[in-house]
Order: sequence, then C-alpha cells, then structure tokens
Amino acid sequence: MSFFNFIDYVKISIFSGNGGSGCIHFRKEKYVIKGGPDGGDGGNGGSIIIKGNYNLYTLLHLKYIKKIYAKNGESGTKNNQRGLSGKNSILELPIGTVIRDFYTKKILEIINNTKKKILLYGGEGGFGNFYFKSSVNKTPRFSQKGKEGIKKIIILELKLIAEIGLIGFPNSGKSTLLSVISLTKSKIDNYPFTTLVPHLGIINYKNNKSFIIADIPGIIYNASLGRGLGIRFLKHIEKNKILLFIISAESLKVNIIYKKLLYEIKNYNKKLLNKKILVIISKSDLINIKKKKKISEEILNFNYKFILFF
Repeated sequence: MSFFNFIDYVKISIFSGNGGSGCIHFRKEKYVIKGGPDGGDGGNGGSIIIKGNYNLYTLLHLKYIKKIYAKNGESGTKNNQRGLSGKNSILELPIGTVIRDFYTKKILEIINNTKKKILLYGGEGGFGNFYFKSSVNKTPRFSQKGKEGIKKIIILELKLIAEIGLIGFPNSGKSTLLSVISLTKSKIDNYPFTTLVPHLGIINYKNNKSFIIADIPGIIYNASLGRGLGIRFLKHIEKNKILLFIISAESLKVNIIYKKLLYEIKNYNKKLLNKKILVIISKSDLINIKKKKKISEEILNFNYKFILFF
C-alpha cells in the first residue's frame, strides 16, 4: 500500500471537560415542612482517551484537526440528582505512535491494538448543597464548583512497525523489490531522487500468515545529519526487526555503498546495528558475469548475511 498522503507528525491541542457545578436547592413540597437541602452533585468532565488501531497506518485523519475537546459535565439538579458526566473523546492512533507533551518529555507509546489509555482526565464535578448538610448546618446555602479540565499541547509522532525495513540510497531498486514480493503498486522508474513517502507491503505466506515490509525513504548521503528527509524517516527504522540493505549492482564500489549505509544508520542510532542485517544486490540483470564475480569478491569481507543477487 502506498501513502501519497502519508502523515507521521501532528501537533494538536487537547482539552478535557470541565466538571459540572453542584446544585443549591431545597425541597419545596406542599406537605413537607422544611424539606431541607437536596441539591445534587455535578457530573465529571469527559476525558481524552487514546486507542490503538492496527487498521491505521498514517496520521492523515488528524492532519487538519487543531483542537480536540471532551464534553463538560452537567450541573447537579434538585432531588439530589447528579449531573451527567461529559462524553469522553476517543483518539484512535496507528500502532507505533509516540505521544509527547509539547513542553516536557514523552508521555507514552501506542503498542497494542484496541487498548485504551486515558491521556487527560476530566475535571471532577462539584458537590451540591446536600453533601454539606450536617448537624451543625442543616440548611447549607452553598455548593461547590466543578474543577476545570486540563489543557495540553501534544505531538503525535508515528514510527512505522514493520518486520523488515528496506534501506538503500535512491534508485537502488527498493520499490521494484517491494512491488514484486507484495501487492504494492509503487510508481517505479529510473528516478535520480528518493521516494518521498514510505511504502508498505504485506507479504502473505503459508497458513494465512503475513508480515509487513516497509520501503524507508529519505536515505541519502548525510541523512543522519539532517540532510534532505533523512531524520524524518530514519526514525521508522527503529521499529523494524530486520534491516534489508539494497545495493545496486551498477554501483562502482558495492563495499563502499555498504559502508556508507552502515555509517548513516550508526550515526543516527548505533543501537540499530544490533538488529539483524541482510543485504541484496539489486539490478543484477544489468551487469555481466565478470561484474558479478567482482561483486562477489567484494562482499566476502562483509560481516552480515546476504541474499545475493536480485
């Protein structure tokens, strides 16, 4: 699946609901003398809840949403009736989304499907005058206001979760490989520039099992230093279980390309080198037997396993 509208970064203001105010009321019935206080408590404000959804692969549905509100709680009423609690606002996010407070550190990360987590609690409802009735104050003429909700500015940052990440410089054959081994229909040609959005492919195998493979864009020289779109998309590699390096057979020095890819990964996050790394030499149909033999000799010094020619 190709995401021409792939969005992996969103900033949103969120507001939990205010609690409802308590009610001031006294029973007024024809045959009841001095009925006493019966003002009910206010309802709690709605909370902001986040929920994982494995059917989402992008934050596109939140791109144009700047503010999210939960409903306020209603005020209490007579007959000691509590006000209705405000409706919660549920924010569905792709698996792998990191939620950060704009002013502080990371809040939490979505790693499970359908699991809900309260991000902001709504304000508590205030007590009505019935609550304050006592032996020394039988007719309280006051109640309590509900507590205000909470406001936060959050950053939603998506890191794709895929078993395999395709890593390679532009025009190395990543999109072609993905289109062959999955149902992905990427726009493929001999472009001198990199793919601008990630592509995901679902690979089906025996017993109706499947896994996801991702074409990670933005890998160019000095991507780890922020050149181009490198930093924006290198983060997606963090969630891959296996890194699959794609090196074009047309490269003058395959081993140099391999070392440069390793450098970009290491310079971004050296812990990524602890992942399992495989290497594919692509476009092997464009070279002769002599060139293949030369490449085979070059890769003997590599420290990782290979799927040799594609």
